[in-house]
Amino acid sequence: MLEINMDDVIAVIQSIRPQLIVIAVALVLGIITTVAINKRTVASQGVRKLAHSTSWVVVAIAAIVSITMALTGPLDSMLTMATATKHELTQETIDTTNKLAVDIEREGITLLQNNDRMLPMGDTGNINVFGWASTNPIYGGTGSGALSDAYDTTSLLDGLHDAGFKTNEDLTKFYTDYSTTRGTIAVTSADWTLPEPAADTYADTLIDNAKDFSDTAMVVIGRVGGEGLDLPTDMKADDVTYNDNSKDYEDFPKGTHYLELSQSEKDMIDLVAKNFSKIVLVYNGANAFEMSFVKDYPQIKSVLWAPHPGQAGFEALGEVLSGKTNPSGRTADTFLTDLTANPTWNNFGNFEYDNVKEFEVDSARGVRFPHFVNYNEGIYVGYRYYETAADEGLIDYDATVQYPFGYGLSYTTFEQKMGEVTYDAETGKITFDVTVTNTGDTAGKDVVETYYNPPYTNGGIEKATANLVDFEKTKELKPGESETVKVEFDDDDMASYDYKNAKSYVLEKGDYAISIRSDSHRTIDEREIIVADTITYDSEDNTHNGDAAVATNVFDDANGGLDYLSRADHFANADEALAGPTDYSMSDKDKSTFYNVGNYDPTKFDNDSDEMPTTGAKNGFRLAELRGADYSDAKWDQLLDQLTFDEMDNIIANAGYQNAAIKSIGKVRLSDVDGPAALKDNFTGVSSIGLPSNIVLACSWNKDLAHEYGETIGDMAHEMQVSGWYAPSVNLHRSPFAGRNFEYFSEDPTLSGDLSSEQVLGAADRGVYAFIKHFALNEQETQRNGQLCTWANEQSIRELYLKPFETVIKADGDAQAVMGSFNYIGNTYSSAHTGLNQTVLRGEWGFKGFVETDYFSGTNYSYQTGDQAIRGGTDAMLATTETTNHITDHSATSVKAMRAATHNILYTAVNSWRYADGEPDDPMPSWKVTLIVADVVLGVVLAGLEALAVKRFLNRRKVAEAQ
Repeated sequence: MLEINMDDVIAVIQSIRPQLIVIAVALVLGIITTVAINKRTVASQGVRKLAHSTSWVVVAIAAIVSITMALTGPLDSMLTMATATKHELTQETIDTTNKLAVDIEREGITLLQNNDRMLPMGDTGNINVFGWASTNPIYGGTGSGALSDAYDTTSLLDGLHDAGFKTNEDLTKFYTDYSTTRGTIAVTSADWTLPEPAADTYADTLIDNAKDFSDTAMVVIGRVGGEGLDLPTDMKADDVTYNDNSKDYEDFPKGTHYLELSQSEKDMIDLVAKNFSKIVLVYNGANAFEMSFVKDYPQIKSVLWAPHPGQAGFEALGEVLSGKTNPSGRTADTFLTDLTANPTWNNFGNFEYDNVKEFEVDSARGVRFPHFVNYNEGIYVGYRYYETAADEGLIDYDATVQYPFGYGLSYTTFEQKMGEVTYDAETGKITFDVTVTNTGDTAGKDVVETYYNPPYTNGGIEKATANLVDFEKTKELKPGESETVKVEFDDDDMASYDYKNAKSYVLEKGDYAISIRSDSHRTIDEREIIVADTITYDSEDNTHNGDAAVATNVFDDANGGLDYLSRADHFANADEALAGPTDYSMSDKDKSTFYNVGNYDPTKFDNDSDEMPTTGAKNGFRLAELRGADYSDAKWDQLLDQLTFDEMDNIIANAGYQNAAIKSIGKVRLSDVDGPAALKDNFTGVSSIGLPSNIVLACSWNKDLAHEYGETIGDMAHEMQVSGWYAPSVNLHRSPFAGRNFEYFSEDPTLSGDLSSEQVLGAADRGVYAFIKHFALNEQETQRNGQLCTWANEQSIRELYLKPFETVIKADGDAQAVMGSFNYIGNTYSSAHTGLNQTVLRGEWGFKGFVETDYFSGTNYSYQTGDQAIRGGTDAMLATTETTNHITDHSATSVKAMRAATHNILYTAVNSWRYADGEPDDPMPSWKVTLIVADVVLGVVLAGLEALAVKRFLNRRKVAEAQ
């Protein structure tokens, strides 16, 4: 479950501040009245007592009214969600989901090395499992990616045992005696400590007994990551918490990072290597790890990458070791011998502007001000950089790359034969067949990876020499069995975006090498096609990739004038482009259009020519009547005319983990929930089974599994009464240190887009709308909500970072949802960027669903406002309490934007599964029934107390008069 942090607490307190003030004032006045009216000021005892009694009745009334207003006002949505009926999963669904989890992990586990064919072991006998992480492995990410503890979890050791292996219990006890918990990684703070007993604490008898137990050893290394924080690039940085495992040495000297071995891990591996000649290394983490040490240990025969398996996936690890499952995973990222050689190394992290004092905003979380990050590497991200840089002579590939993108071994061998490539210049279709044959002695699956290498002109449009354009995974092939895979893609898939000259997509004439590869580096076979004439996609009858409107420059304001990495003259500018920033000042031009809560005034952007839309009409339409109606059906206007300003404001402003109700049109409240690998209701506490993280799915390269993943999410959503899924996350692995690489798929946009599309389509088959996120350029967690100005050129934005979103939208752009990102694009908050949310998303791609912000904490983050967001093409605020999420401007311009936003939300809602059988029931929330009863009872009690006080006063007065 997403943690409750101080931002949440502060936001709740701020939202009910007026009611708290009223209660405090009433209480003070009650005390003053009680003290002021005494024997010296009022002689009559009856008057004194009546005044005292009445004043406290008034205090009580003020408190009751204020509490009622707080509960039915700013806390209404939160209470409704928290007290909603809990819907649990059936055992059948639990079993089905667990089976899928194991299937995904079976195909996601990647065999990186297998010297002397150590694996499979065949004989599932005894095995020594070393490494503290073996007793506390990583199942999933943190934050929104965390898993529920309501379901049984298969541990790493369980998976081995279930496969028939017997593990050394003395070693297990040694590790659990040392520690049973790792450092806590939360959204806003982290303890990065990696418990690992010092090598000199292993007793000689422990090692001797281990050698007697088995001559085979497994070493487990684990790394965790999650939402809110990126992985440390310097373990000695001031903001990094880490406790060494020994007083005699530092686990991480200054300058070392989290994705390399600690000294305790090095010493442990040394110890194991001295005593065992057959070692299998298992890396249990989502982020590409620095594994250059493997070559120093010939005893390490085999290396397996087993990313986050969810709650049942570790079952697959034992199967892979035993040979019951033949690994078929492929790397979704490039593994380097030295991660500091990543082109983003110097441009990833915390960079503060030095001249933005005018944009500082005081908040409950301290002074907030703009930060920045530069995507200097341009299109050369991941393997695109390493392959192209090697071809241009900038790097020594073999010395730089340990395991290429798309790489993975098998227990069998395959042969891939590439047929003739056909290019139909009229239709733009490129097709060919690949015949895959299992030439080994073990059944297994293979992946057909298709790449293109476009013609490049020195100093012209930037182009990488290797670009994944298509992929397919075979069925399981028995020894000697073959399968023919049809490869088909469009020529405009190979087009490049020219933001400098044509300002559109361009397919340049020349020779295009089409290859099938075992990974991004090793070519199996290659053919060439010739594009005779340059094609520029700049007219209505010739748009790129089926765009509804011509794609032209939209992100000039995000360029920042940076010196982007260029292939020109063999990457002549690499040293300058890949160096860290030298200019920490925001330009005057960018300052002039920079907005946050300190300076945004919606009225300055009103258009006097806008006409006020109709509101509050009595047309008699119910939302359910528009299910299946076209987005532009005239009935929508009649329905929208019925809505009032307040009704539209409510559904726009209060969209945190829900799709709010509008009773007047029969719109019921729908539940929208986290997270990337499970469904988690953060308010009722109900959660689904946790599936493997998306990095595992990416390593499977299996589209069918991705579709089944989405269907399973949909099935669980039905049982949990959930309509919207805050996933999948399709940002790229720009850096191996990004905290959310576990829930993002890959460094490659094609792999990410094709797999996430299947997830979304699978969920849509069940009527569940998925929120593709985070739109866009949210490739780091550091300062993600610190007004992070992200600077990138339009080519990289379109070809890389928007590509997965585009793929998903065009696969199913109808009645779906998009979640924005926290960061700014250039100097504009992403959820207020009209170019992104209107021009590209709706204008070019034809999206008809709704866009929601990421978590909305307005004044605490100091830049989110509902007014700016709806004008920038965002429809709903992911807010659970009142902050700056409500619409304050009542102008025609504002109401038009509200109407459009409401249309988008309602269109998605009515086409969800909840409306499949007509208008759903909408009973009053139980807490409101309780509140009404409580208010009535308290009202009667207070009236009775006041009547009693008056009666006593009258009695006292009679007695006094009689005397």
